[in-house]
Order: sequence, then structure tokens, then C-alpha cells
Amino acid sequence: MAAEIMTKPQQRQPILLSRIEDDTQDVVTMAVFTPNEEGIITVSIDKSIRIWLKRETGQYWPSVCHFIEAPCTTMFYSEEPRLMFVGQDNGNVDEFKVSEDYNQITHQRKYLAHQKQVTGCIFTHQNEVLVVCGKDKYITWHWTKNGQRFGGYQTPSQPMCLQYDHQSHYVFAGLSNGEITVLKINKNESQLVTQLKGHSGSIACLCWDPTHQILYSGSSDKSIIMWDIGSNKGTAIELQGHTSKVTSLLYASHTQQLLSTGLDGMLVVWNMEIKRNETPVWQEGNQCIKCKQPFFWNFKQMWSDKTVGLRQHHCRKCGIAVCASCSSKRTTIPLYGFEFEVRVCEECYDSVTEEQKAPTATFHDLKQSVIMLYPDWSKCRFVTSGNDRTIKLWDLKNIVTK
Repeated sequence: MAAEIMTKPQQRQPILLSRIEDDTQDVVTMAVFTPNEEGIITVSIDKSIRIWLKRETGQYWPSVCHFIEAPCTTMFYSEEPRLMFVGQDNGNVDEFKVSEDYNQITHQRKYLAHQKQVTGCIFTHQNEVLVVCGKDKYITWHWTKNGQRFGGYQTPSQPMCLQYDHQSHYVFAGLSNGEITVLKINKNESQLVTQLKGHSGSIACLCWDPTHQILYSGSSDKSIIMWDIGSNKGTAIELQGHTSKVTSLLYASHTQQLLSTGLDGMLVVWNMEIKRNETPVWQEGNQCIKCKQPFFWNFKQMWSDKTVGLRQHHCRKCGIAVCASCSSKRTTIPLYGFEFEVRVCEECYDSVTEEQKAPTATFHDLKQSVIMLYPDWSKCRFVTSGNDRTIKLWDLKNIVTK
């Protein structure tokens, strides 16, 4: 069922340690490492919960294969109490207790959390609170001591992912309309803190850094935004390094690196130790700032100048509105988050030095359309799952480093 992969180490590349393939298993929606054991817990859209343990042969075999009533859409595993919460397509969340030897799971409780598919769930052992979001446009939170539902909050659109800060009781919910709802919850009360707006596509993943109070969001618009929540200044820094939907984000606090994966199969490792510049606000106008030619909606100037209107573009470095001719140059601007060449005006093109073009991220082809990523920082490794129904284990020691 699983084969041990022996790969020659390559400079600055993740090393594929092992892969788990099972013809009877469908796409794995979430996978986590078992602490103190060489094992992995997975949930799948085929309604299965499996615990894979590494045998003496080096292969991974399931010690547990348990089926529930609906496809598994998400899962959260809490190591200290060994509690597993499995969100399902029917809106329910099932709570299981995992045995110490990882050979058995025991059903504890069912939460009738939502009317539609569960898209995210997080359990905080300190507060004994389970926070769940679903496609019924609700965020709900429950007390796990007795299963009681504390409260609920309706969001403007479907929440697709969650993060929770147990100290401030802040809930961060990434929505399908590209916004992020920041909510403060306290038992049966909730208070909307703010709505973060910056993405043009559905939010697919969130990552919360509680030390620096920074939120990272990844979207179907291929971008990542770093939100400085702690400073209260509204600072937002954009990172552009994927060519498809961003599906997972991890922050390595010990090295100050951000890891992102996407449907493009790329793992991007961002250096977050350096000082980055905030993404400029795009200026709007009726004519090109440089050549004064009208844009195509400026009928008055088009009529008086007897000319055809032009399409509006924006310089990615200064944000001014320009036409195509006045922004024909392309360059990378890593300190502004653009690792690929982007459109800039001529003045900004001339102002970008070779030193400023130095990459601030590394790119690694995982050869898998990744839908989820989960770390084990103690051993500097992570597990990925993709649309190819394959689970892969990776060694990160070559890339997650100072």
C-alpha cells in the first residue's frame, strides 16, 4: 500500500521520504502526523478515517479504517487530549478519542453544527471550545465539555476556512467573496471586529502567527496577503508567487519563513525576516498619467481629441493609472511581493536596481496538485495530499533553515 522512497538529497530541495497510495481510498481532504509515532491520520471524501502506521519494512499500513455517514471535508486533531474532530459534507462534526497506541478510535460526540457542508473546524484545548464554519454562511462555536452550542454568526458569504486565537478569542474566517471576517466570541456573544478586503477571489486558506499577530491569507486569485493585525495600522502586504489557486499556508516561526502550496504543484518558501513594502493602492483616472491619452470610458475627451480610448493599466510599484504604451516594461519587484515579472511604468523600471531584483523566495516543484499541507516542525517535515489521491511525506531540512 505504501512504498519507502529513497531519494538522493539535493541542494535546497525538499526530499520525498515516502508516499502512501491506496486504490480503495479517494481524495484525502486532511492529513496530520501522529505525535511520538511514525504515523499519519487521514480523512477522505470516501467517508473514511484512517490511521497509517509505519512498519518495520518502511511501509505505511492502516491500523484503523473507520467509515462514517458522510464524506469527510475537514479534520482537526488535538495532540494533548488525543481528540479528533471530523467535519462532514452533511454539516455534522464527529468527535473521536484516539487510543494511545493509535490502533483504535472511539466516538465521543456528534455536533449538529451546520445545515450544509462543513468547511473548517478548530478546537482549542485551553478553552474547550470548538469553532466550526460551513457553507450555510454560518460560524458556530460549541463547548466540548457537554456539546452545548454557545452561539452562531452569519457571514456575508460562505466561510471557506478558519483560524482562531485562543488568547484574544478572535475568529478569522476566509469567505468565498474574497473578504475575511474578524470576529470576537465570548460564550453566547459575538462582536464583529472588522472585514478585511484585498483579495479578488475566494479565500482558500488562512495561517495565524500569534507571536507577531500577523494573519496570512491565500486565495483562488493566486495571491497571498500578509495582514498586520497587531499593529492596528491596517498594513497589508501582497505576495505573488503562484500561477494557480493557493491552497495551504504554514509559518515557520523558528526560521521566519512562510511556506505556501497551490494547485500549480509549487512549494514557495518566502523569507519573512526581511522588511517588505506595502502593496501600493491603485489610482484611478480618466486618462493616462504619463501621455494624457483618454481611457475608453472618457467619451468627452475622446470626442474632443478625435481619438480612440485606451485600456487602463496600473504600475505595480507606484500604483499610477497608465496606458499600455507607457507601461510596456516588465520587472520583478520582490520587496513588493512580486517574484514574477510584472507591469511597471518607465520611471519605476529605471528606479529598480539589480540588488532590489534579488529573489526573496525559493520555488520547489512538488509534482503534485497540492490541496493540503501539514507540518511536523519537531522533525522538520510535512505531509501533502493532492487530487491524485496520493499522500506524500517530505523532508524540509534543506529549505526550512536560516
